[in-house]
Amino acid sequence: MDASDELRSLEATGIYRLAGSRAAFVDPVRLLGESYRRFRLVPSAYYSRSFGPSRQGGEAQAEGTAPSPDRKKRKRKRQTKARELNAVERIAEARHQEARPLLISAHNSLLDAKYLLEYLPGMIKGDECRPELETSSENNFVELGGSWRAPFYEMTICFQKPLGQDEAGTCDVQKRSSPLFNRVVRVEENGEAEGEFQGRLYVLPKGSCFMMTDFTHVRDLIPDNPNTGYNLIVIDPPWENGCVRQKEAYPTLPNRNLLYLPVQELAHPAGALVVLWITNREKLRRFVEEELLPSWGVKDPTEFYWLKVKSDGSLIGDLDLFHHRPYECLLLGYINNREAESGSKFKVLQGSQVIMSVPGAHSRKPPLQKILSEYIPGPKPPRCIELFARELGSGWTSWGNEPLHFQDSAYFSKK
Repeated sequence: MDASDELRSLEATGIYRLAGSRAAFVDPVRLLGESYRRFRLVPSAYYSRSFGPSRQGGEAQAEGTAPSPDRKKRKRKRQTKARELNAVERIAEARHQEARPLLISAHNSLLDAKYLLEYLPGMIKGDECRPELETSSENNFVELGGSWRAPFYEMTICFQKPLGQDEAGTCDVQKRSSPLFNRVVRVEENGEAEGEFQGRLYVLPKGSCFMMTDFTHVRDLIPDNPNTGYNLIVIDPPWENGCVRQKEAYPTLPNRNLLYLPVQELAHPAGALVVLWITNREKLRRFVEEELLPSWGVKDPTEFYWLKVKSDGSLIGDLDLFHHRPYECLLLGYINNREAESGSKFKVLQGSQVIMSVPGAHSRKPPLQKILSEYIPGPKPPRCIELFARELGSGWTSWGNEPLHFQDSAYFSKK
């Protein structure tokens, strides 16, 4: 497949596989857009963070001008504060150096994809603009779910049902009310729905299912029949993190609480691929590998990387900047992997890979089902669940205390 074919593949599927590397570039807007018929996810609303093109020489400055004396002083001051890494940090640095050749190779393959680089700016901008989202008027589901009123909150859900062949193009609009918190809410397969709650509209994908609860209700997700368990389990925990806590971007959860997630009980008997997003903190990595994954029954995880780039293909930051790496890690492993033991055609994970994309809002991860599809065991189509979800997907169960966060209609337009 040549470069132009890959570009057409990106436009059709949201995935551009880079030749000669263990890497792929993805467009989350196109991947998420497959869940909708009547709505379109607006690119400028998804790619809401501003990452300007890279400039030679580090800090941006006006062309033809020298750095000011104050800037030079600040730079010297930062350099004098450099210190030796402690024992834990040296382990983290060694892990980074091990991953570095793969990350550089993946990024170089992106920079060599000239057609893709020319395509990216238009992909990010899209063909329509949306006004900046008024975050002050958004519903804070974390606070609302913790209120004594939570059991009484209801969402009005509107469905459009075709009236039949004799009345082509016409629809019957049906409404129903559903408890919003601590209940499973399902959307039918024949089309997406709109949910109204406290003056805001939310777009609900066809065939989606969500449960908005806190951690105390997580066991309500366990299926009554094990054969209705999940084949893909994606977990994106709000890890304890001083930086996140300072920004008050979202509430965090004590790491040890995750030992009580019923991951094994959620897994399908025929096998499940578990995907865990983690930060680059070495103490957390040790806890995950030595305690958390074994407690879930996940063995021998494979490491993937999400490498974040700008619209010109450059990295969003210095690859070697210790506390702010431009990539995040995913650990992938199997539970109940009977298909692999029986010689099934399903493909077992082998070796690390790199997924590249332009990042959206803070901590919003790219959708993974499509790019991981060949590695998912069990029946097809797979049953998928995301824990600590902040958005919905067609055919997915989404659990957390704010799974509607990115379903606000401000992110969408009607087709």
